[in-house]
Amino acid sequence: MSASSRKLDRFATTFDHEGLVANAGLIVAATLMARLGLLGLIERWVRTGSANPGPKILTLVAAMVAGATHIDHVEMLRAGGTGAVLGFTPMAPSTVGSFLGTFTFGHARQLEAVLARTLARAWGLGAGPGRAPLTVDLDSTICEVRGKHKGGAAYGYTKVLGYHPLLAARADTREVLAARMRKGSAGSARGVVRFVDELAASLRRAGAARGATVRADSGFWSPKLIDRLDAHDVKWSITVALGSAVRTAIQAIPESAWADIAYTKGGRAQVAETQYATGRGKARRTVRLVVRRTRLAQGAQQQMWPDWRHHAFITNTDHDTAAADEFHRAHAVVELAIRDLKEGSGLDHVPSGHYGANRPWLACAALAHNIGHWSALLAGAPPAANRSRRTRLVALAAVAVNRSGTPTLRYPARWPWATQFTATLSALRALPGPSG
Repeated sequence: MSASSRKLDRFATTFDHEGLVANAGLIVAATLMARLGLLGLIERWVRTGSANPGPKILTLVAAMVAGATHIDHVEMLRAGGTGAVLGFTPMAPSTVGSFLGTFTFGHARQLEAVLARTLARAWGLGAGPGRAPLTVDLDSTICEVRGKHKGGAAYGYTKVLGYHPLLAARADTREVLAARMRKGSAGSARGVVRFVDELAASLRRAGAARGATVRADSGFWSPKLIDRLDAHDVKWSITVALGSAVRTAIQAIPESAWADIAYTKGGRAQVAETQYATGRGKARRTVRLVVRRTRLAQGAQQQMWPDWRHHAFITNTDHDTAAADEFHRAHAVVELAIRDLKEGSGLDHVPSGHYGANRPWLACAALAHNIGHWSALLAGAPPAANRSRRTRLVALAAVAVNRSGTPTLRYPARWPWATQFTATLSALRALPGPSG
């Protein structure tokens, strides 16, 4: 046996320190939730018939900020002195699980209303886009599940068993502006028109509806959607499938209209635009169609695939052709927001077998995701994924002590991100509380 092994074996282990806080960085998230008045919003809007909905939802949100992916992970908030840094009494996993089971579709909509109003309050405190252009990326994602007893889980177009939630994310910050759980069999565009109506209302309430632009892929393209976006004075940039009518419009573009744009080494890309007529009768409309074509420019692969590959989208933005294409391609950043939501805020696992309980789980995951990003925005901290933020600012131990009458959390010496932690907490404490 080595000397180092013998040294480690000398340590006894006990779990008896009442003043130890395992995820002591939760004080940052708890401070922001208090400044946003999240407890009061929940108590006002969520009424499932279960008592004290506020602490139950805040328990789940705080646990997700700390990395919870299952209901029983909520128990970590009740260990040691963790409750002292939350501002509320954390609930037991069984209590939270039973509470989620009381949710119907209408109750889930109540929690979505909390998410929308929390967004307005966060933007009112300074996390919003201000006068900068607002770009919203619309997308859906597959939340894969295991087992055959998950209510609402089904095989969709991806042939994966799971759920198919609908999401809207802010492009520059990756915060979730709206989220709705759907069954796994739901098509990409199912419910999107109503979803956009409510999203536009949320953005108006937050002060940033007009001048916004929505980007989406071809799964969402429909005349009804662009009509609704036009009605809300929201611009759009939406991929279209290469059906026969679109291909005919592309083939009619003269060669002289194509312009080179930057592309990968060994490849070539060009853009052009034309008009595309769709619909019939009174529903017929002519829209701007922007097309990007790409192909390999050298080597054996170019000989094997010499033809151009086309990607087309419709838009009513004011960008010129090349800028419109670049702007639309940036829609891919929504995948980073989805990955962050899954890996950093509890959505990598949808735990309940009861479909109604998984609706509020998604809303709580979105709240936890946003709490992390808002804390950075409001403190002027550099952007980071929630998982990185959790490592740096949340998952660190502290001992709660009393220093001359002042409650104090003693964190580890030489913590690499101590300055960032202190600056973030100070900035959030300087924010005004809710007005009502």
